[in-house]
Amino acid sequence: MMLSNLIPALSSSYSILENQTISISPLGEGLIHETLLLDNGSHQWVLQGFNDMVFNFPDRIDYNLSLLSVHSESHPLPFVLPLPIPNKSGNGLTEIGGKKYRLFDFVKGKTLQLISDPTQAYSASLAYGEFAAWSTAIGGEKMLETIPNFHRLDLRFEKLVAVAGEKSDLSVEETEILDFYLSQQPLVDWYLSQLNVLPLRVTHNDTKINNLIFSEDLKKVEALIDLDTLMGGYLMYDFGDLVRTVACSLQETSTQWNAIHLIPEIFTQLLQGYWNGIKGIATPEELKSLLLGGEIMTLIMGLRFFTDHLQGNVYYRVTYPEQNFHRAKNQMIFLKSQQENRDILHEIWQKITLTSS
Repeated sequence: MMLSNLIPALSSSYSILENQTISISPLGEGLIHETLLLDNGSHQWVLQGFNDMVFNFPDRIDYNLSLLSVHSESHPLPFVLPLPIPNKSGNGLTEIGGKKYRLFDFVKGKTLQLISDPTQAYSASLAYGEFAAWSTAIGGEKMLETIPNFHRLDLRFEKLVAVAGEKSDLSVEETEILDFYLSQQPLVDWYLSQLNVLPLRVTHNDTKINNLIFSEDLKKVEALIDLDTLMGGYLMYDFGDLVRTVACSLQETSTQWNAIHLIPEIFTQLLQGYWNGIKGIATPEELKSLLLGGEIMTLIMGLRFFTDHLQGNVYYRVTYPEQNFHRAKNQMIFLKSQQENRDILHEIWQKITLTSS
């Protein structure tokens, strides 16, 4: 459908777009959803063409976000939580030409791919922590599962074991990396033990730095976005993915093997921010789980990358055939770095959580 052909359908679906002269243009990268900018000269909106090939349960997402919307009416956050604007039928999803769309208010600001200052790590983790505390009243058990078993480490481990068991022609380096991941069974066992003691929370589940909109001066978070992975989970997931993606010296696509390592100073900023956000709700068990959250999330991603490599790159988009193999090696090196620094991270954890609780 041509973009201009969307406007009449949108105008008839949304009261706020009726009798408006609207321009429509592509916005941003749009790696998963089609993302468009609507502008009437005085106000701007983001229109998202929903990708239900990646997210198979759009109605579950819509339900989860409706719970947030109701809660936000009486419980304001210190930043914006852009939620779908209901159409005339009261739904967050609008079907046009056989495709589902969602409309959001546009939030001005900047997004980051990498931090340029440690204080940005603090601001980011504080925002995610504040969100976790804010959403406690909703309850993780009420949220529907939008991607089944998304962060189930034990199932990701089992999948690699099954896929690798069908391979008999691995290279020397592939075998070394497989052996490393299989040696992580104790971490998988620890993870399973946590499922019995950690309360289910509302978690974002994709806490990358680019899922936040910062102020123009990058001093504070203006909005928390990309809420499609929102569901019941554990605090160690959200904090762990912050560690995985922000406290590593290089991105997960880097092949500079000798330069990939944990940055304890950034871990400190992340933990301080997240702890300041959640200390009013966190249980002692949750607090302890944060220490290994980074390892858990790094292991999950390493397992997923290596499994996808062995299966022939069927899930993750690659720009060259060995990229998932390299991503798995990258995550292996970063996981080793975290495990080698466990004592240092424990000292940081004690200093922050035991002196400020």
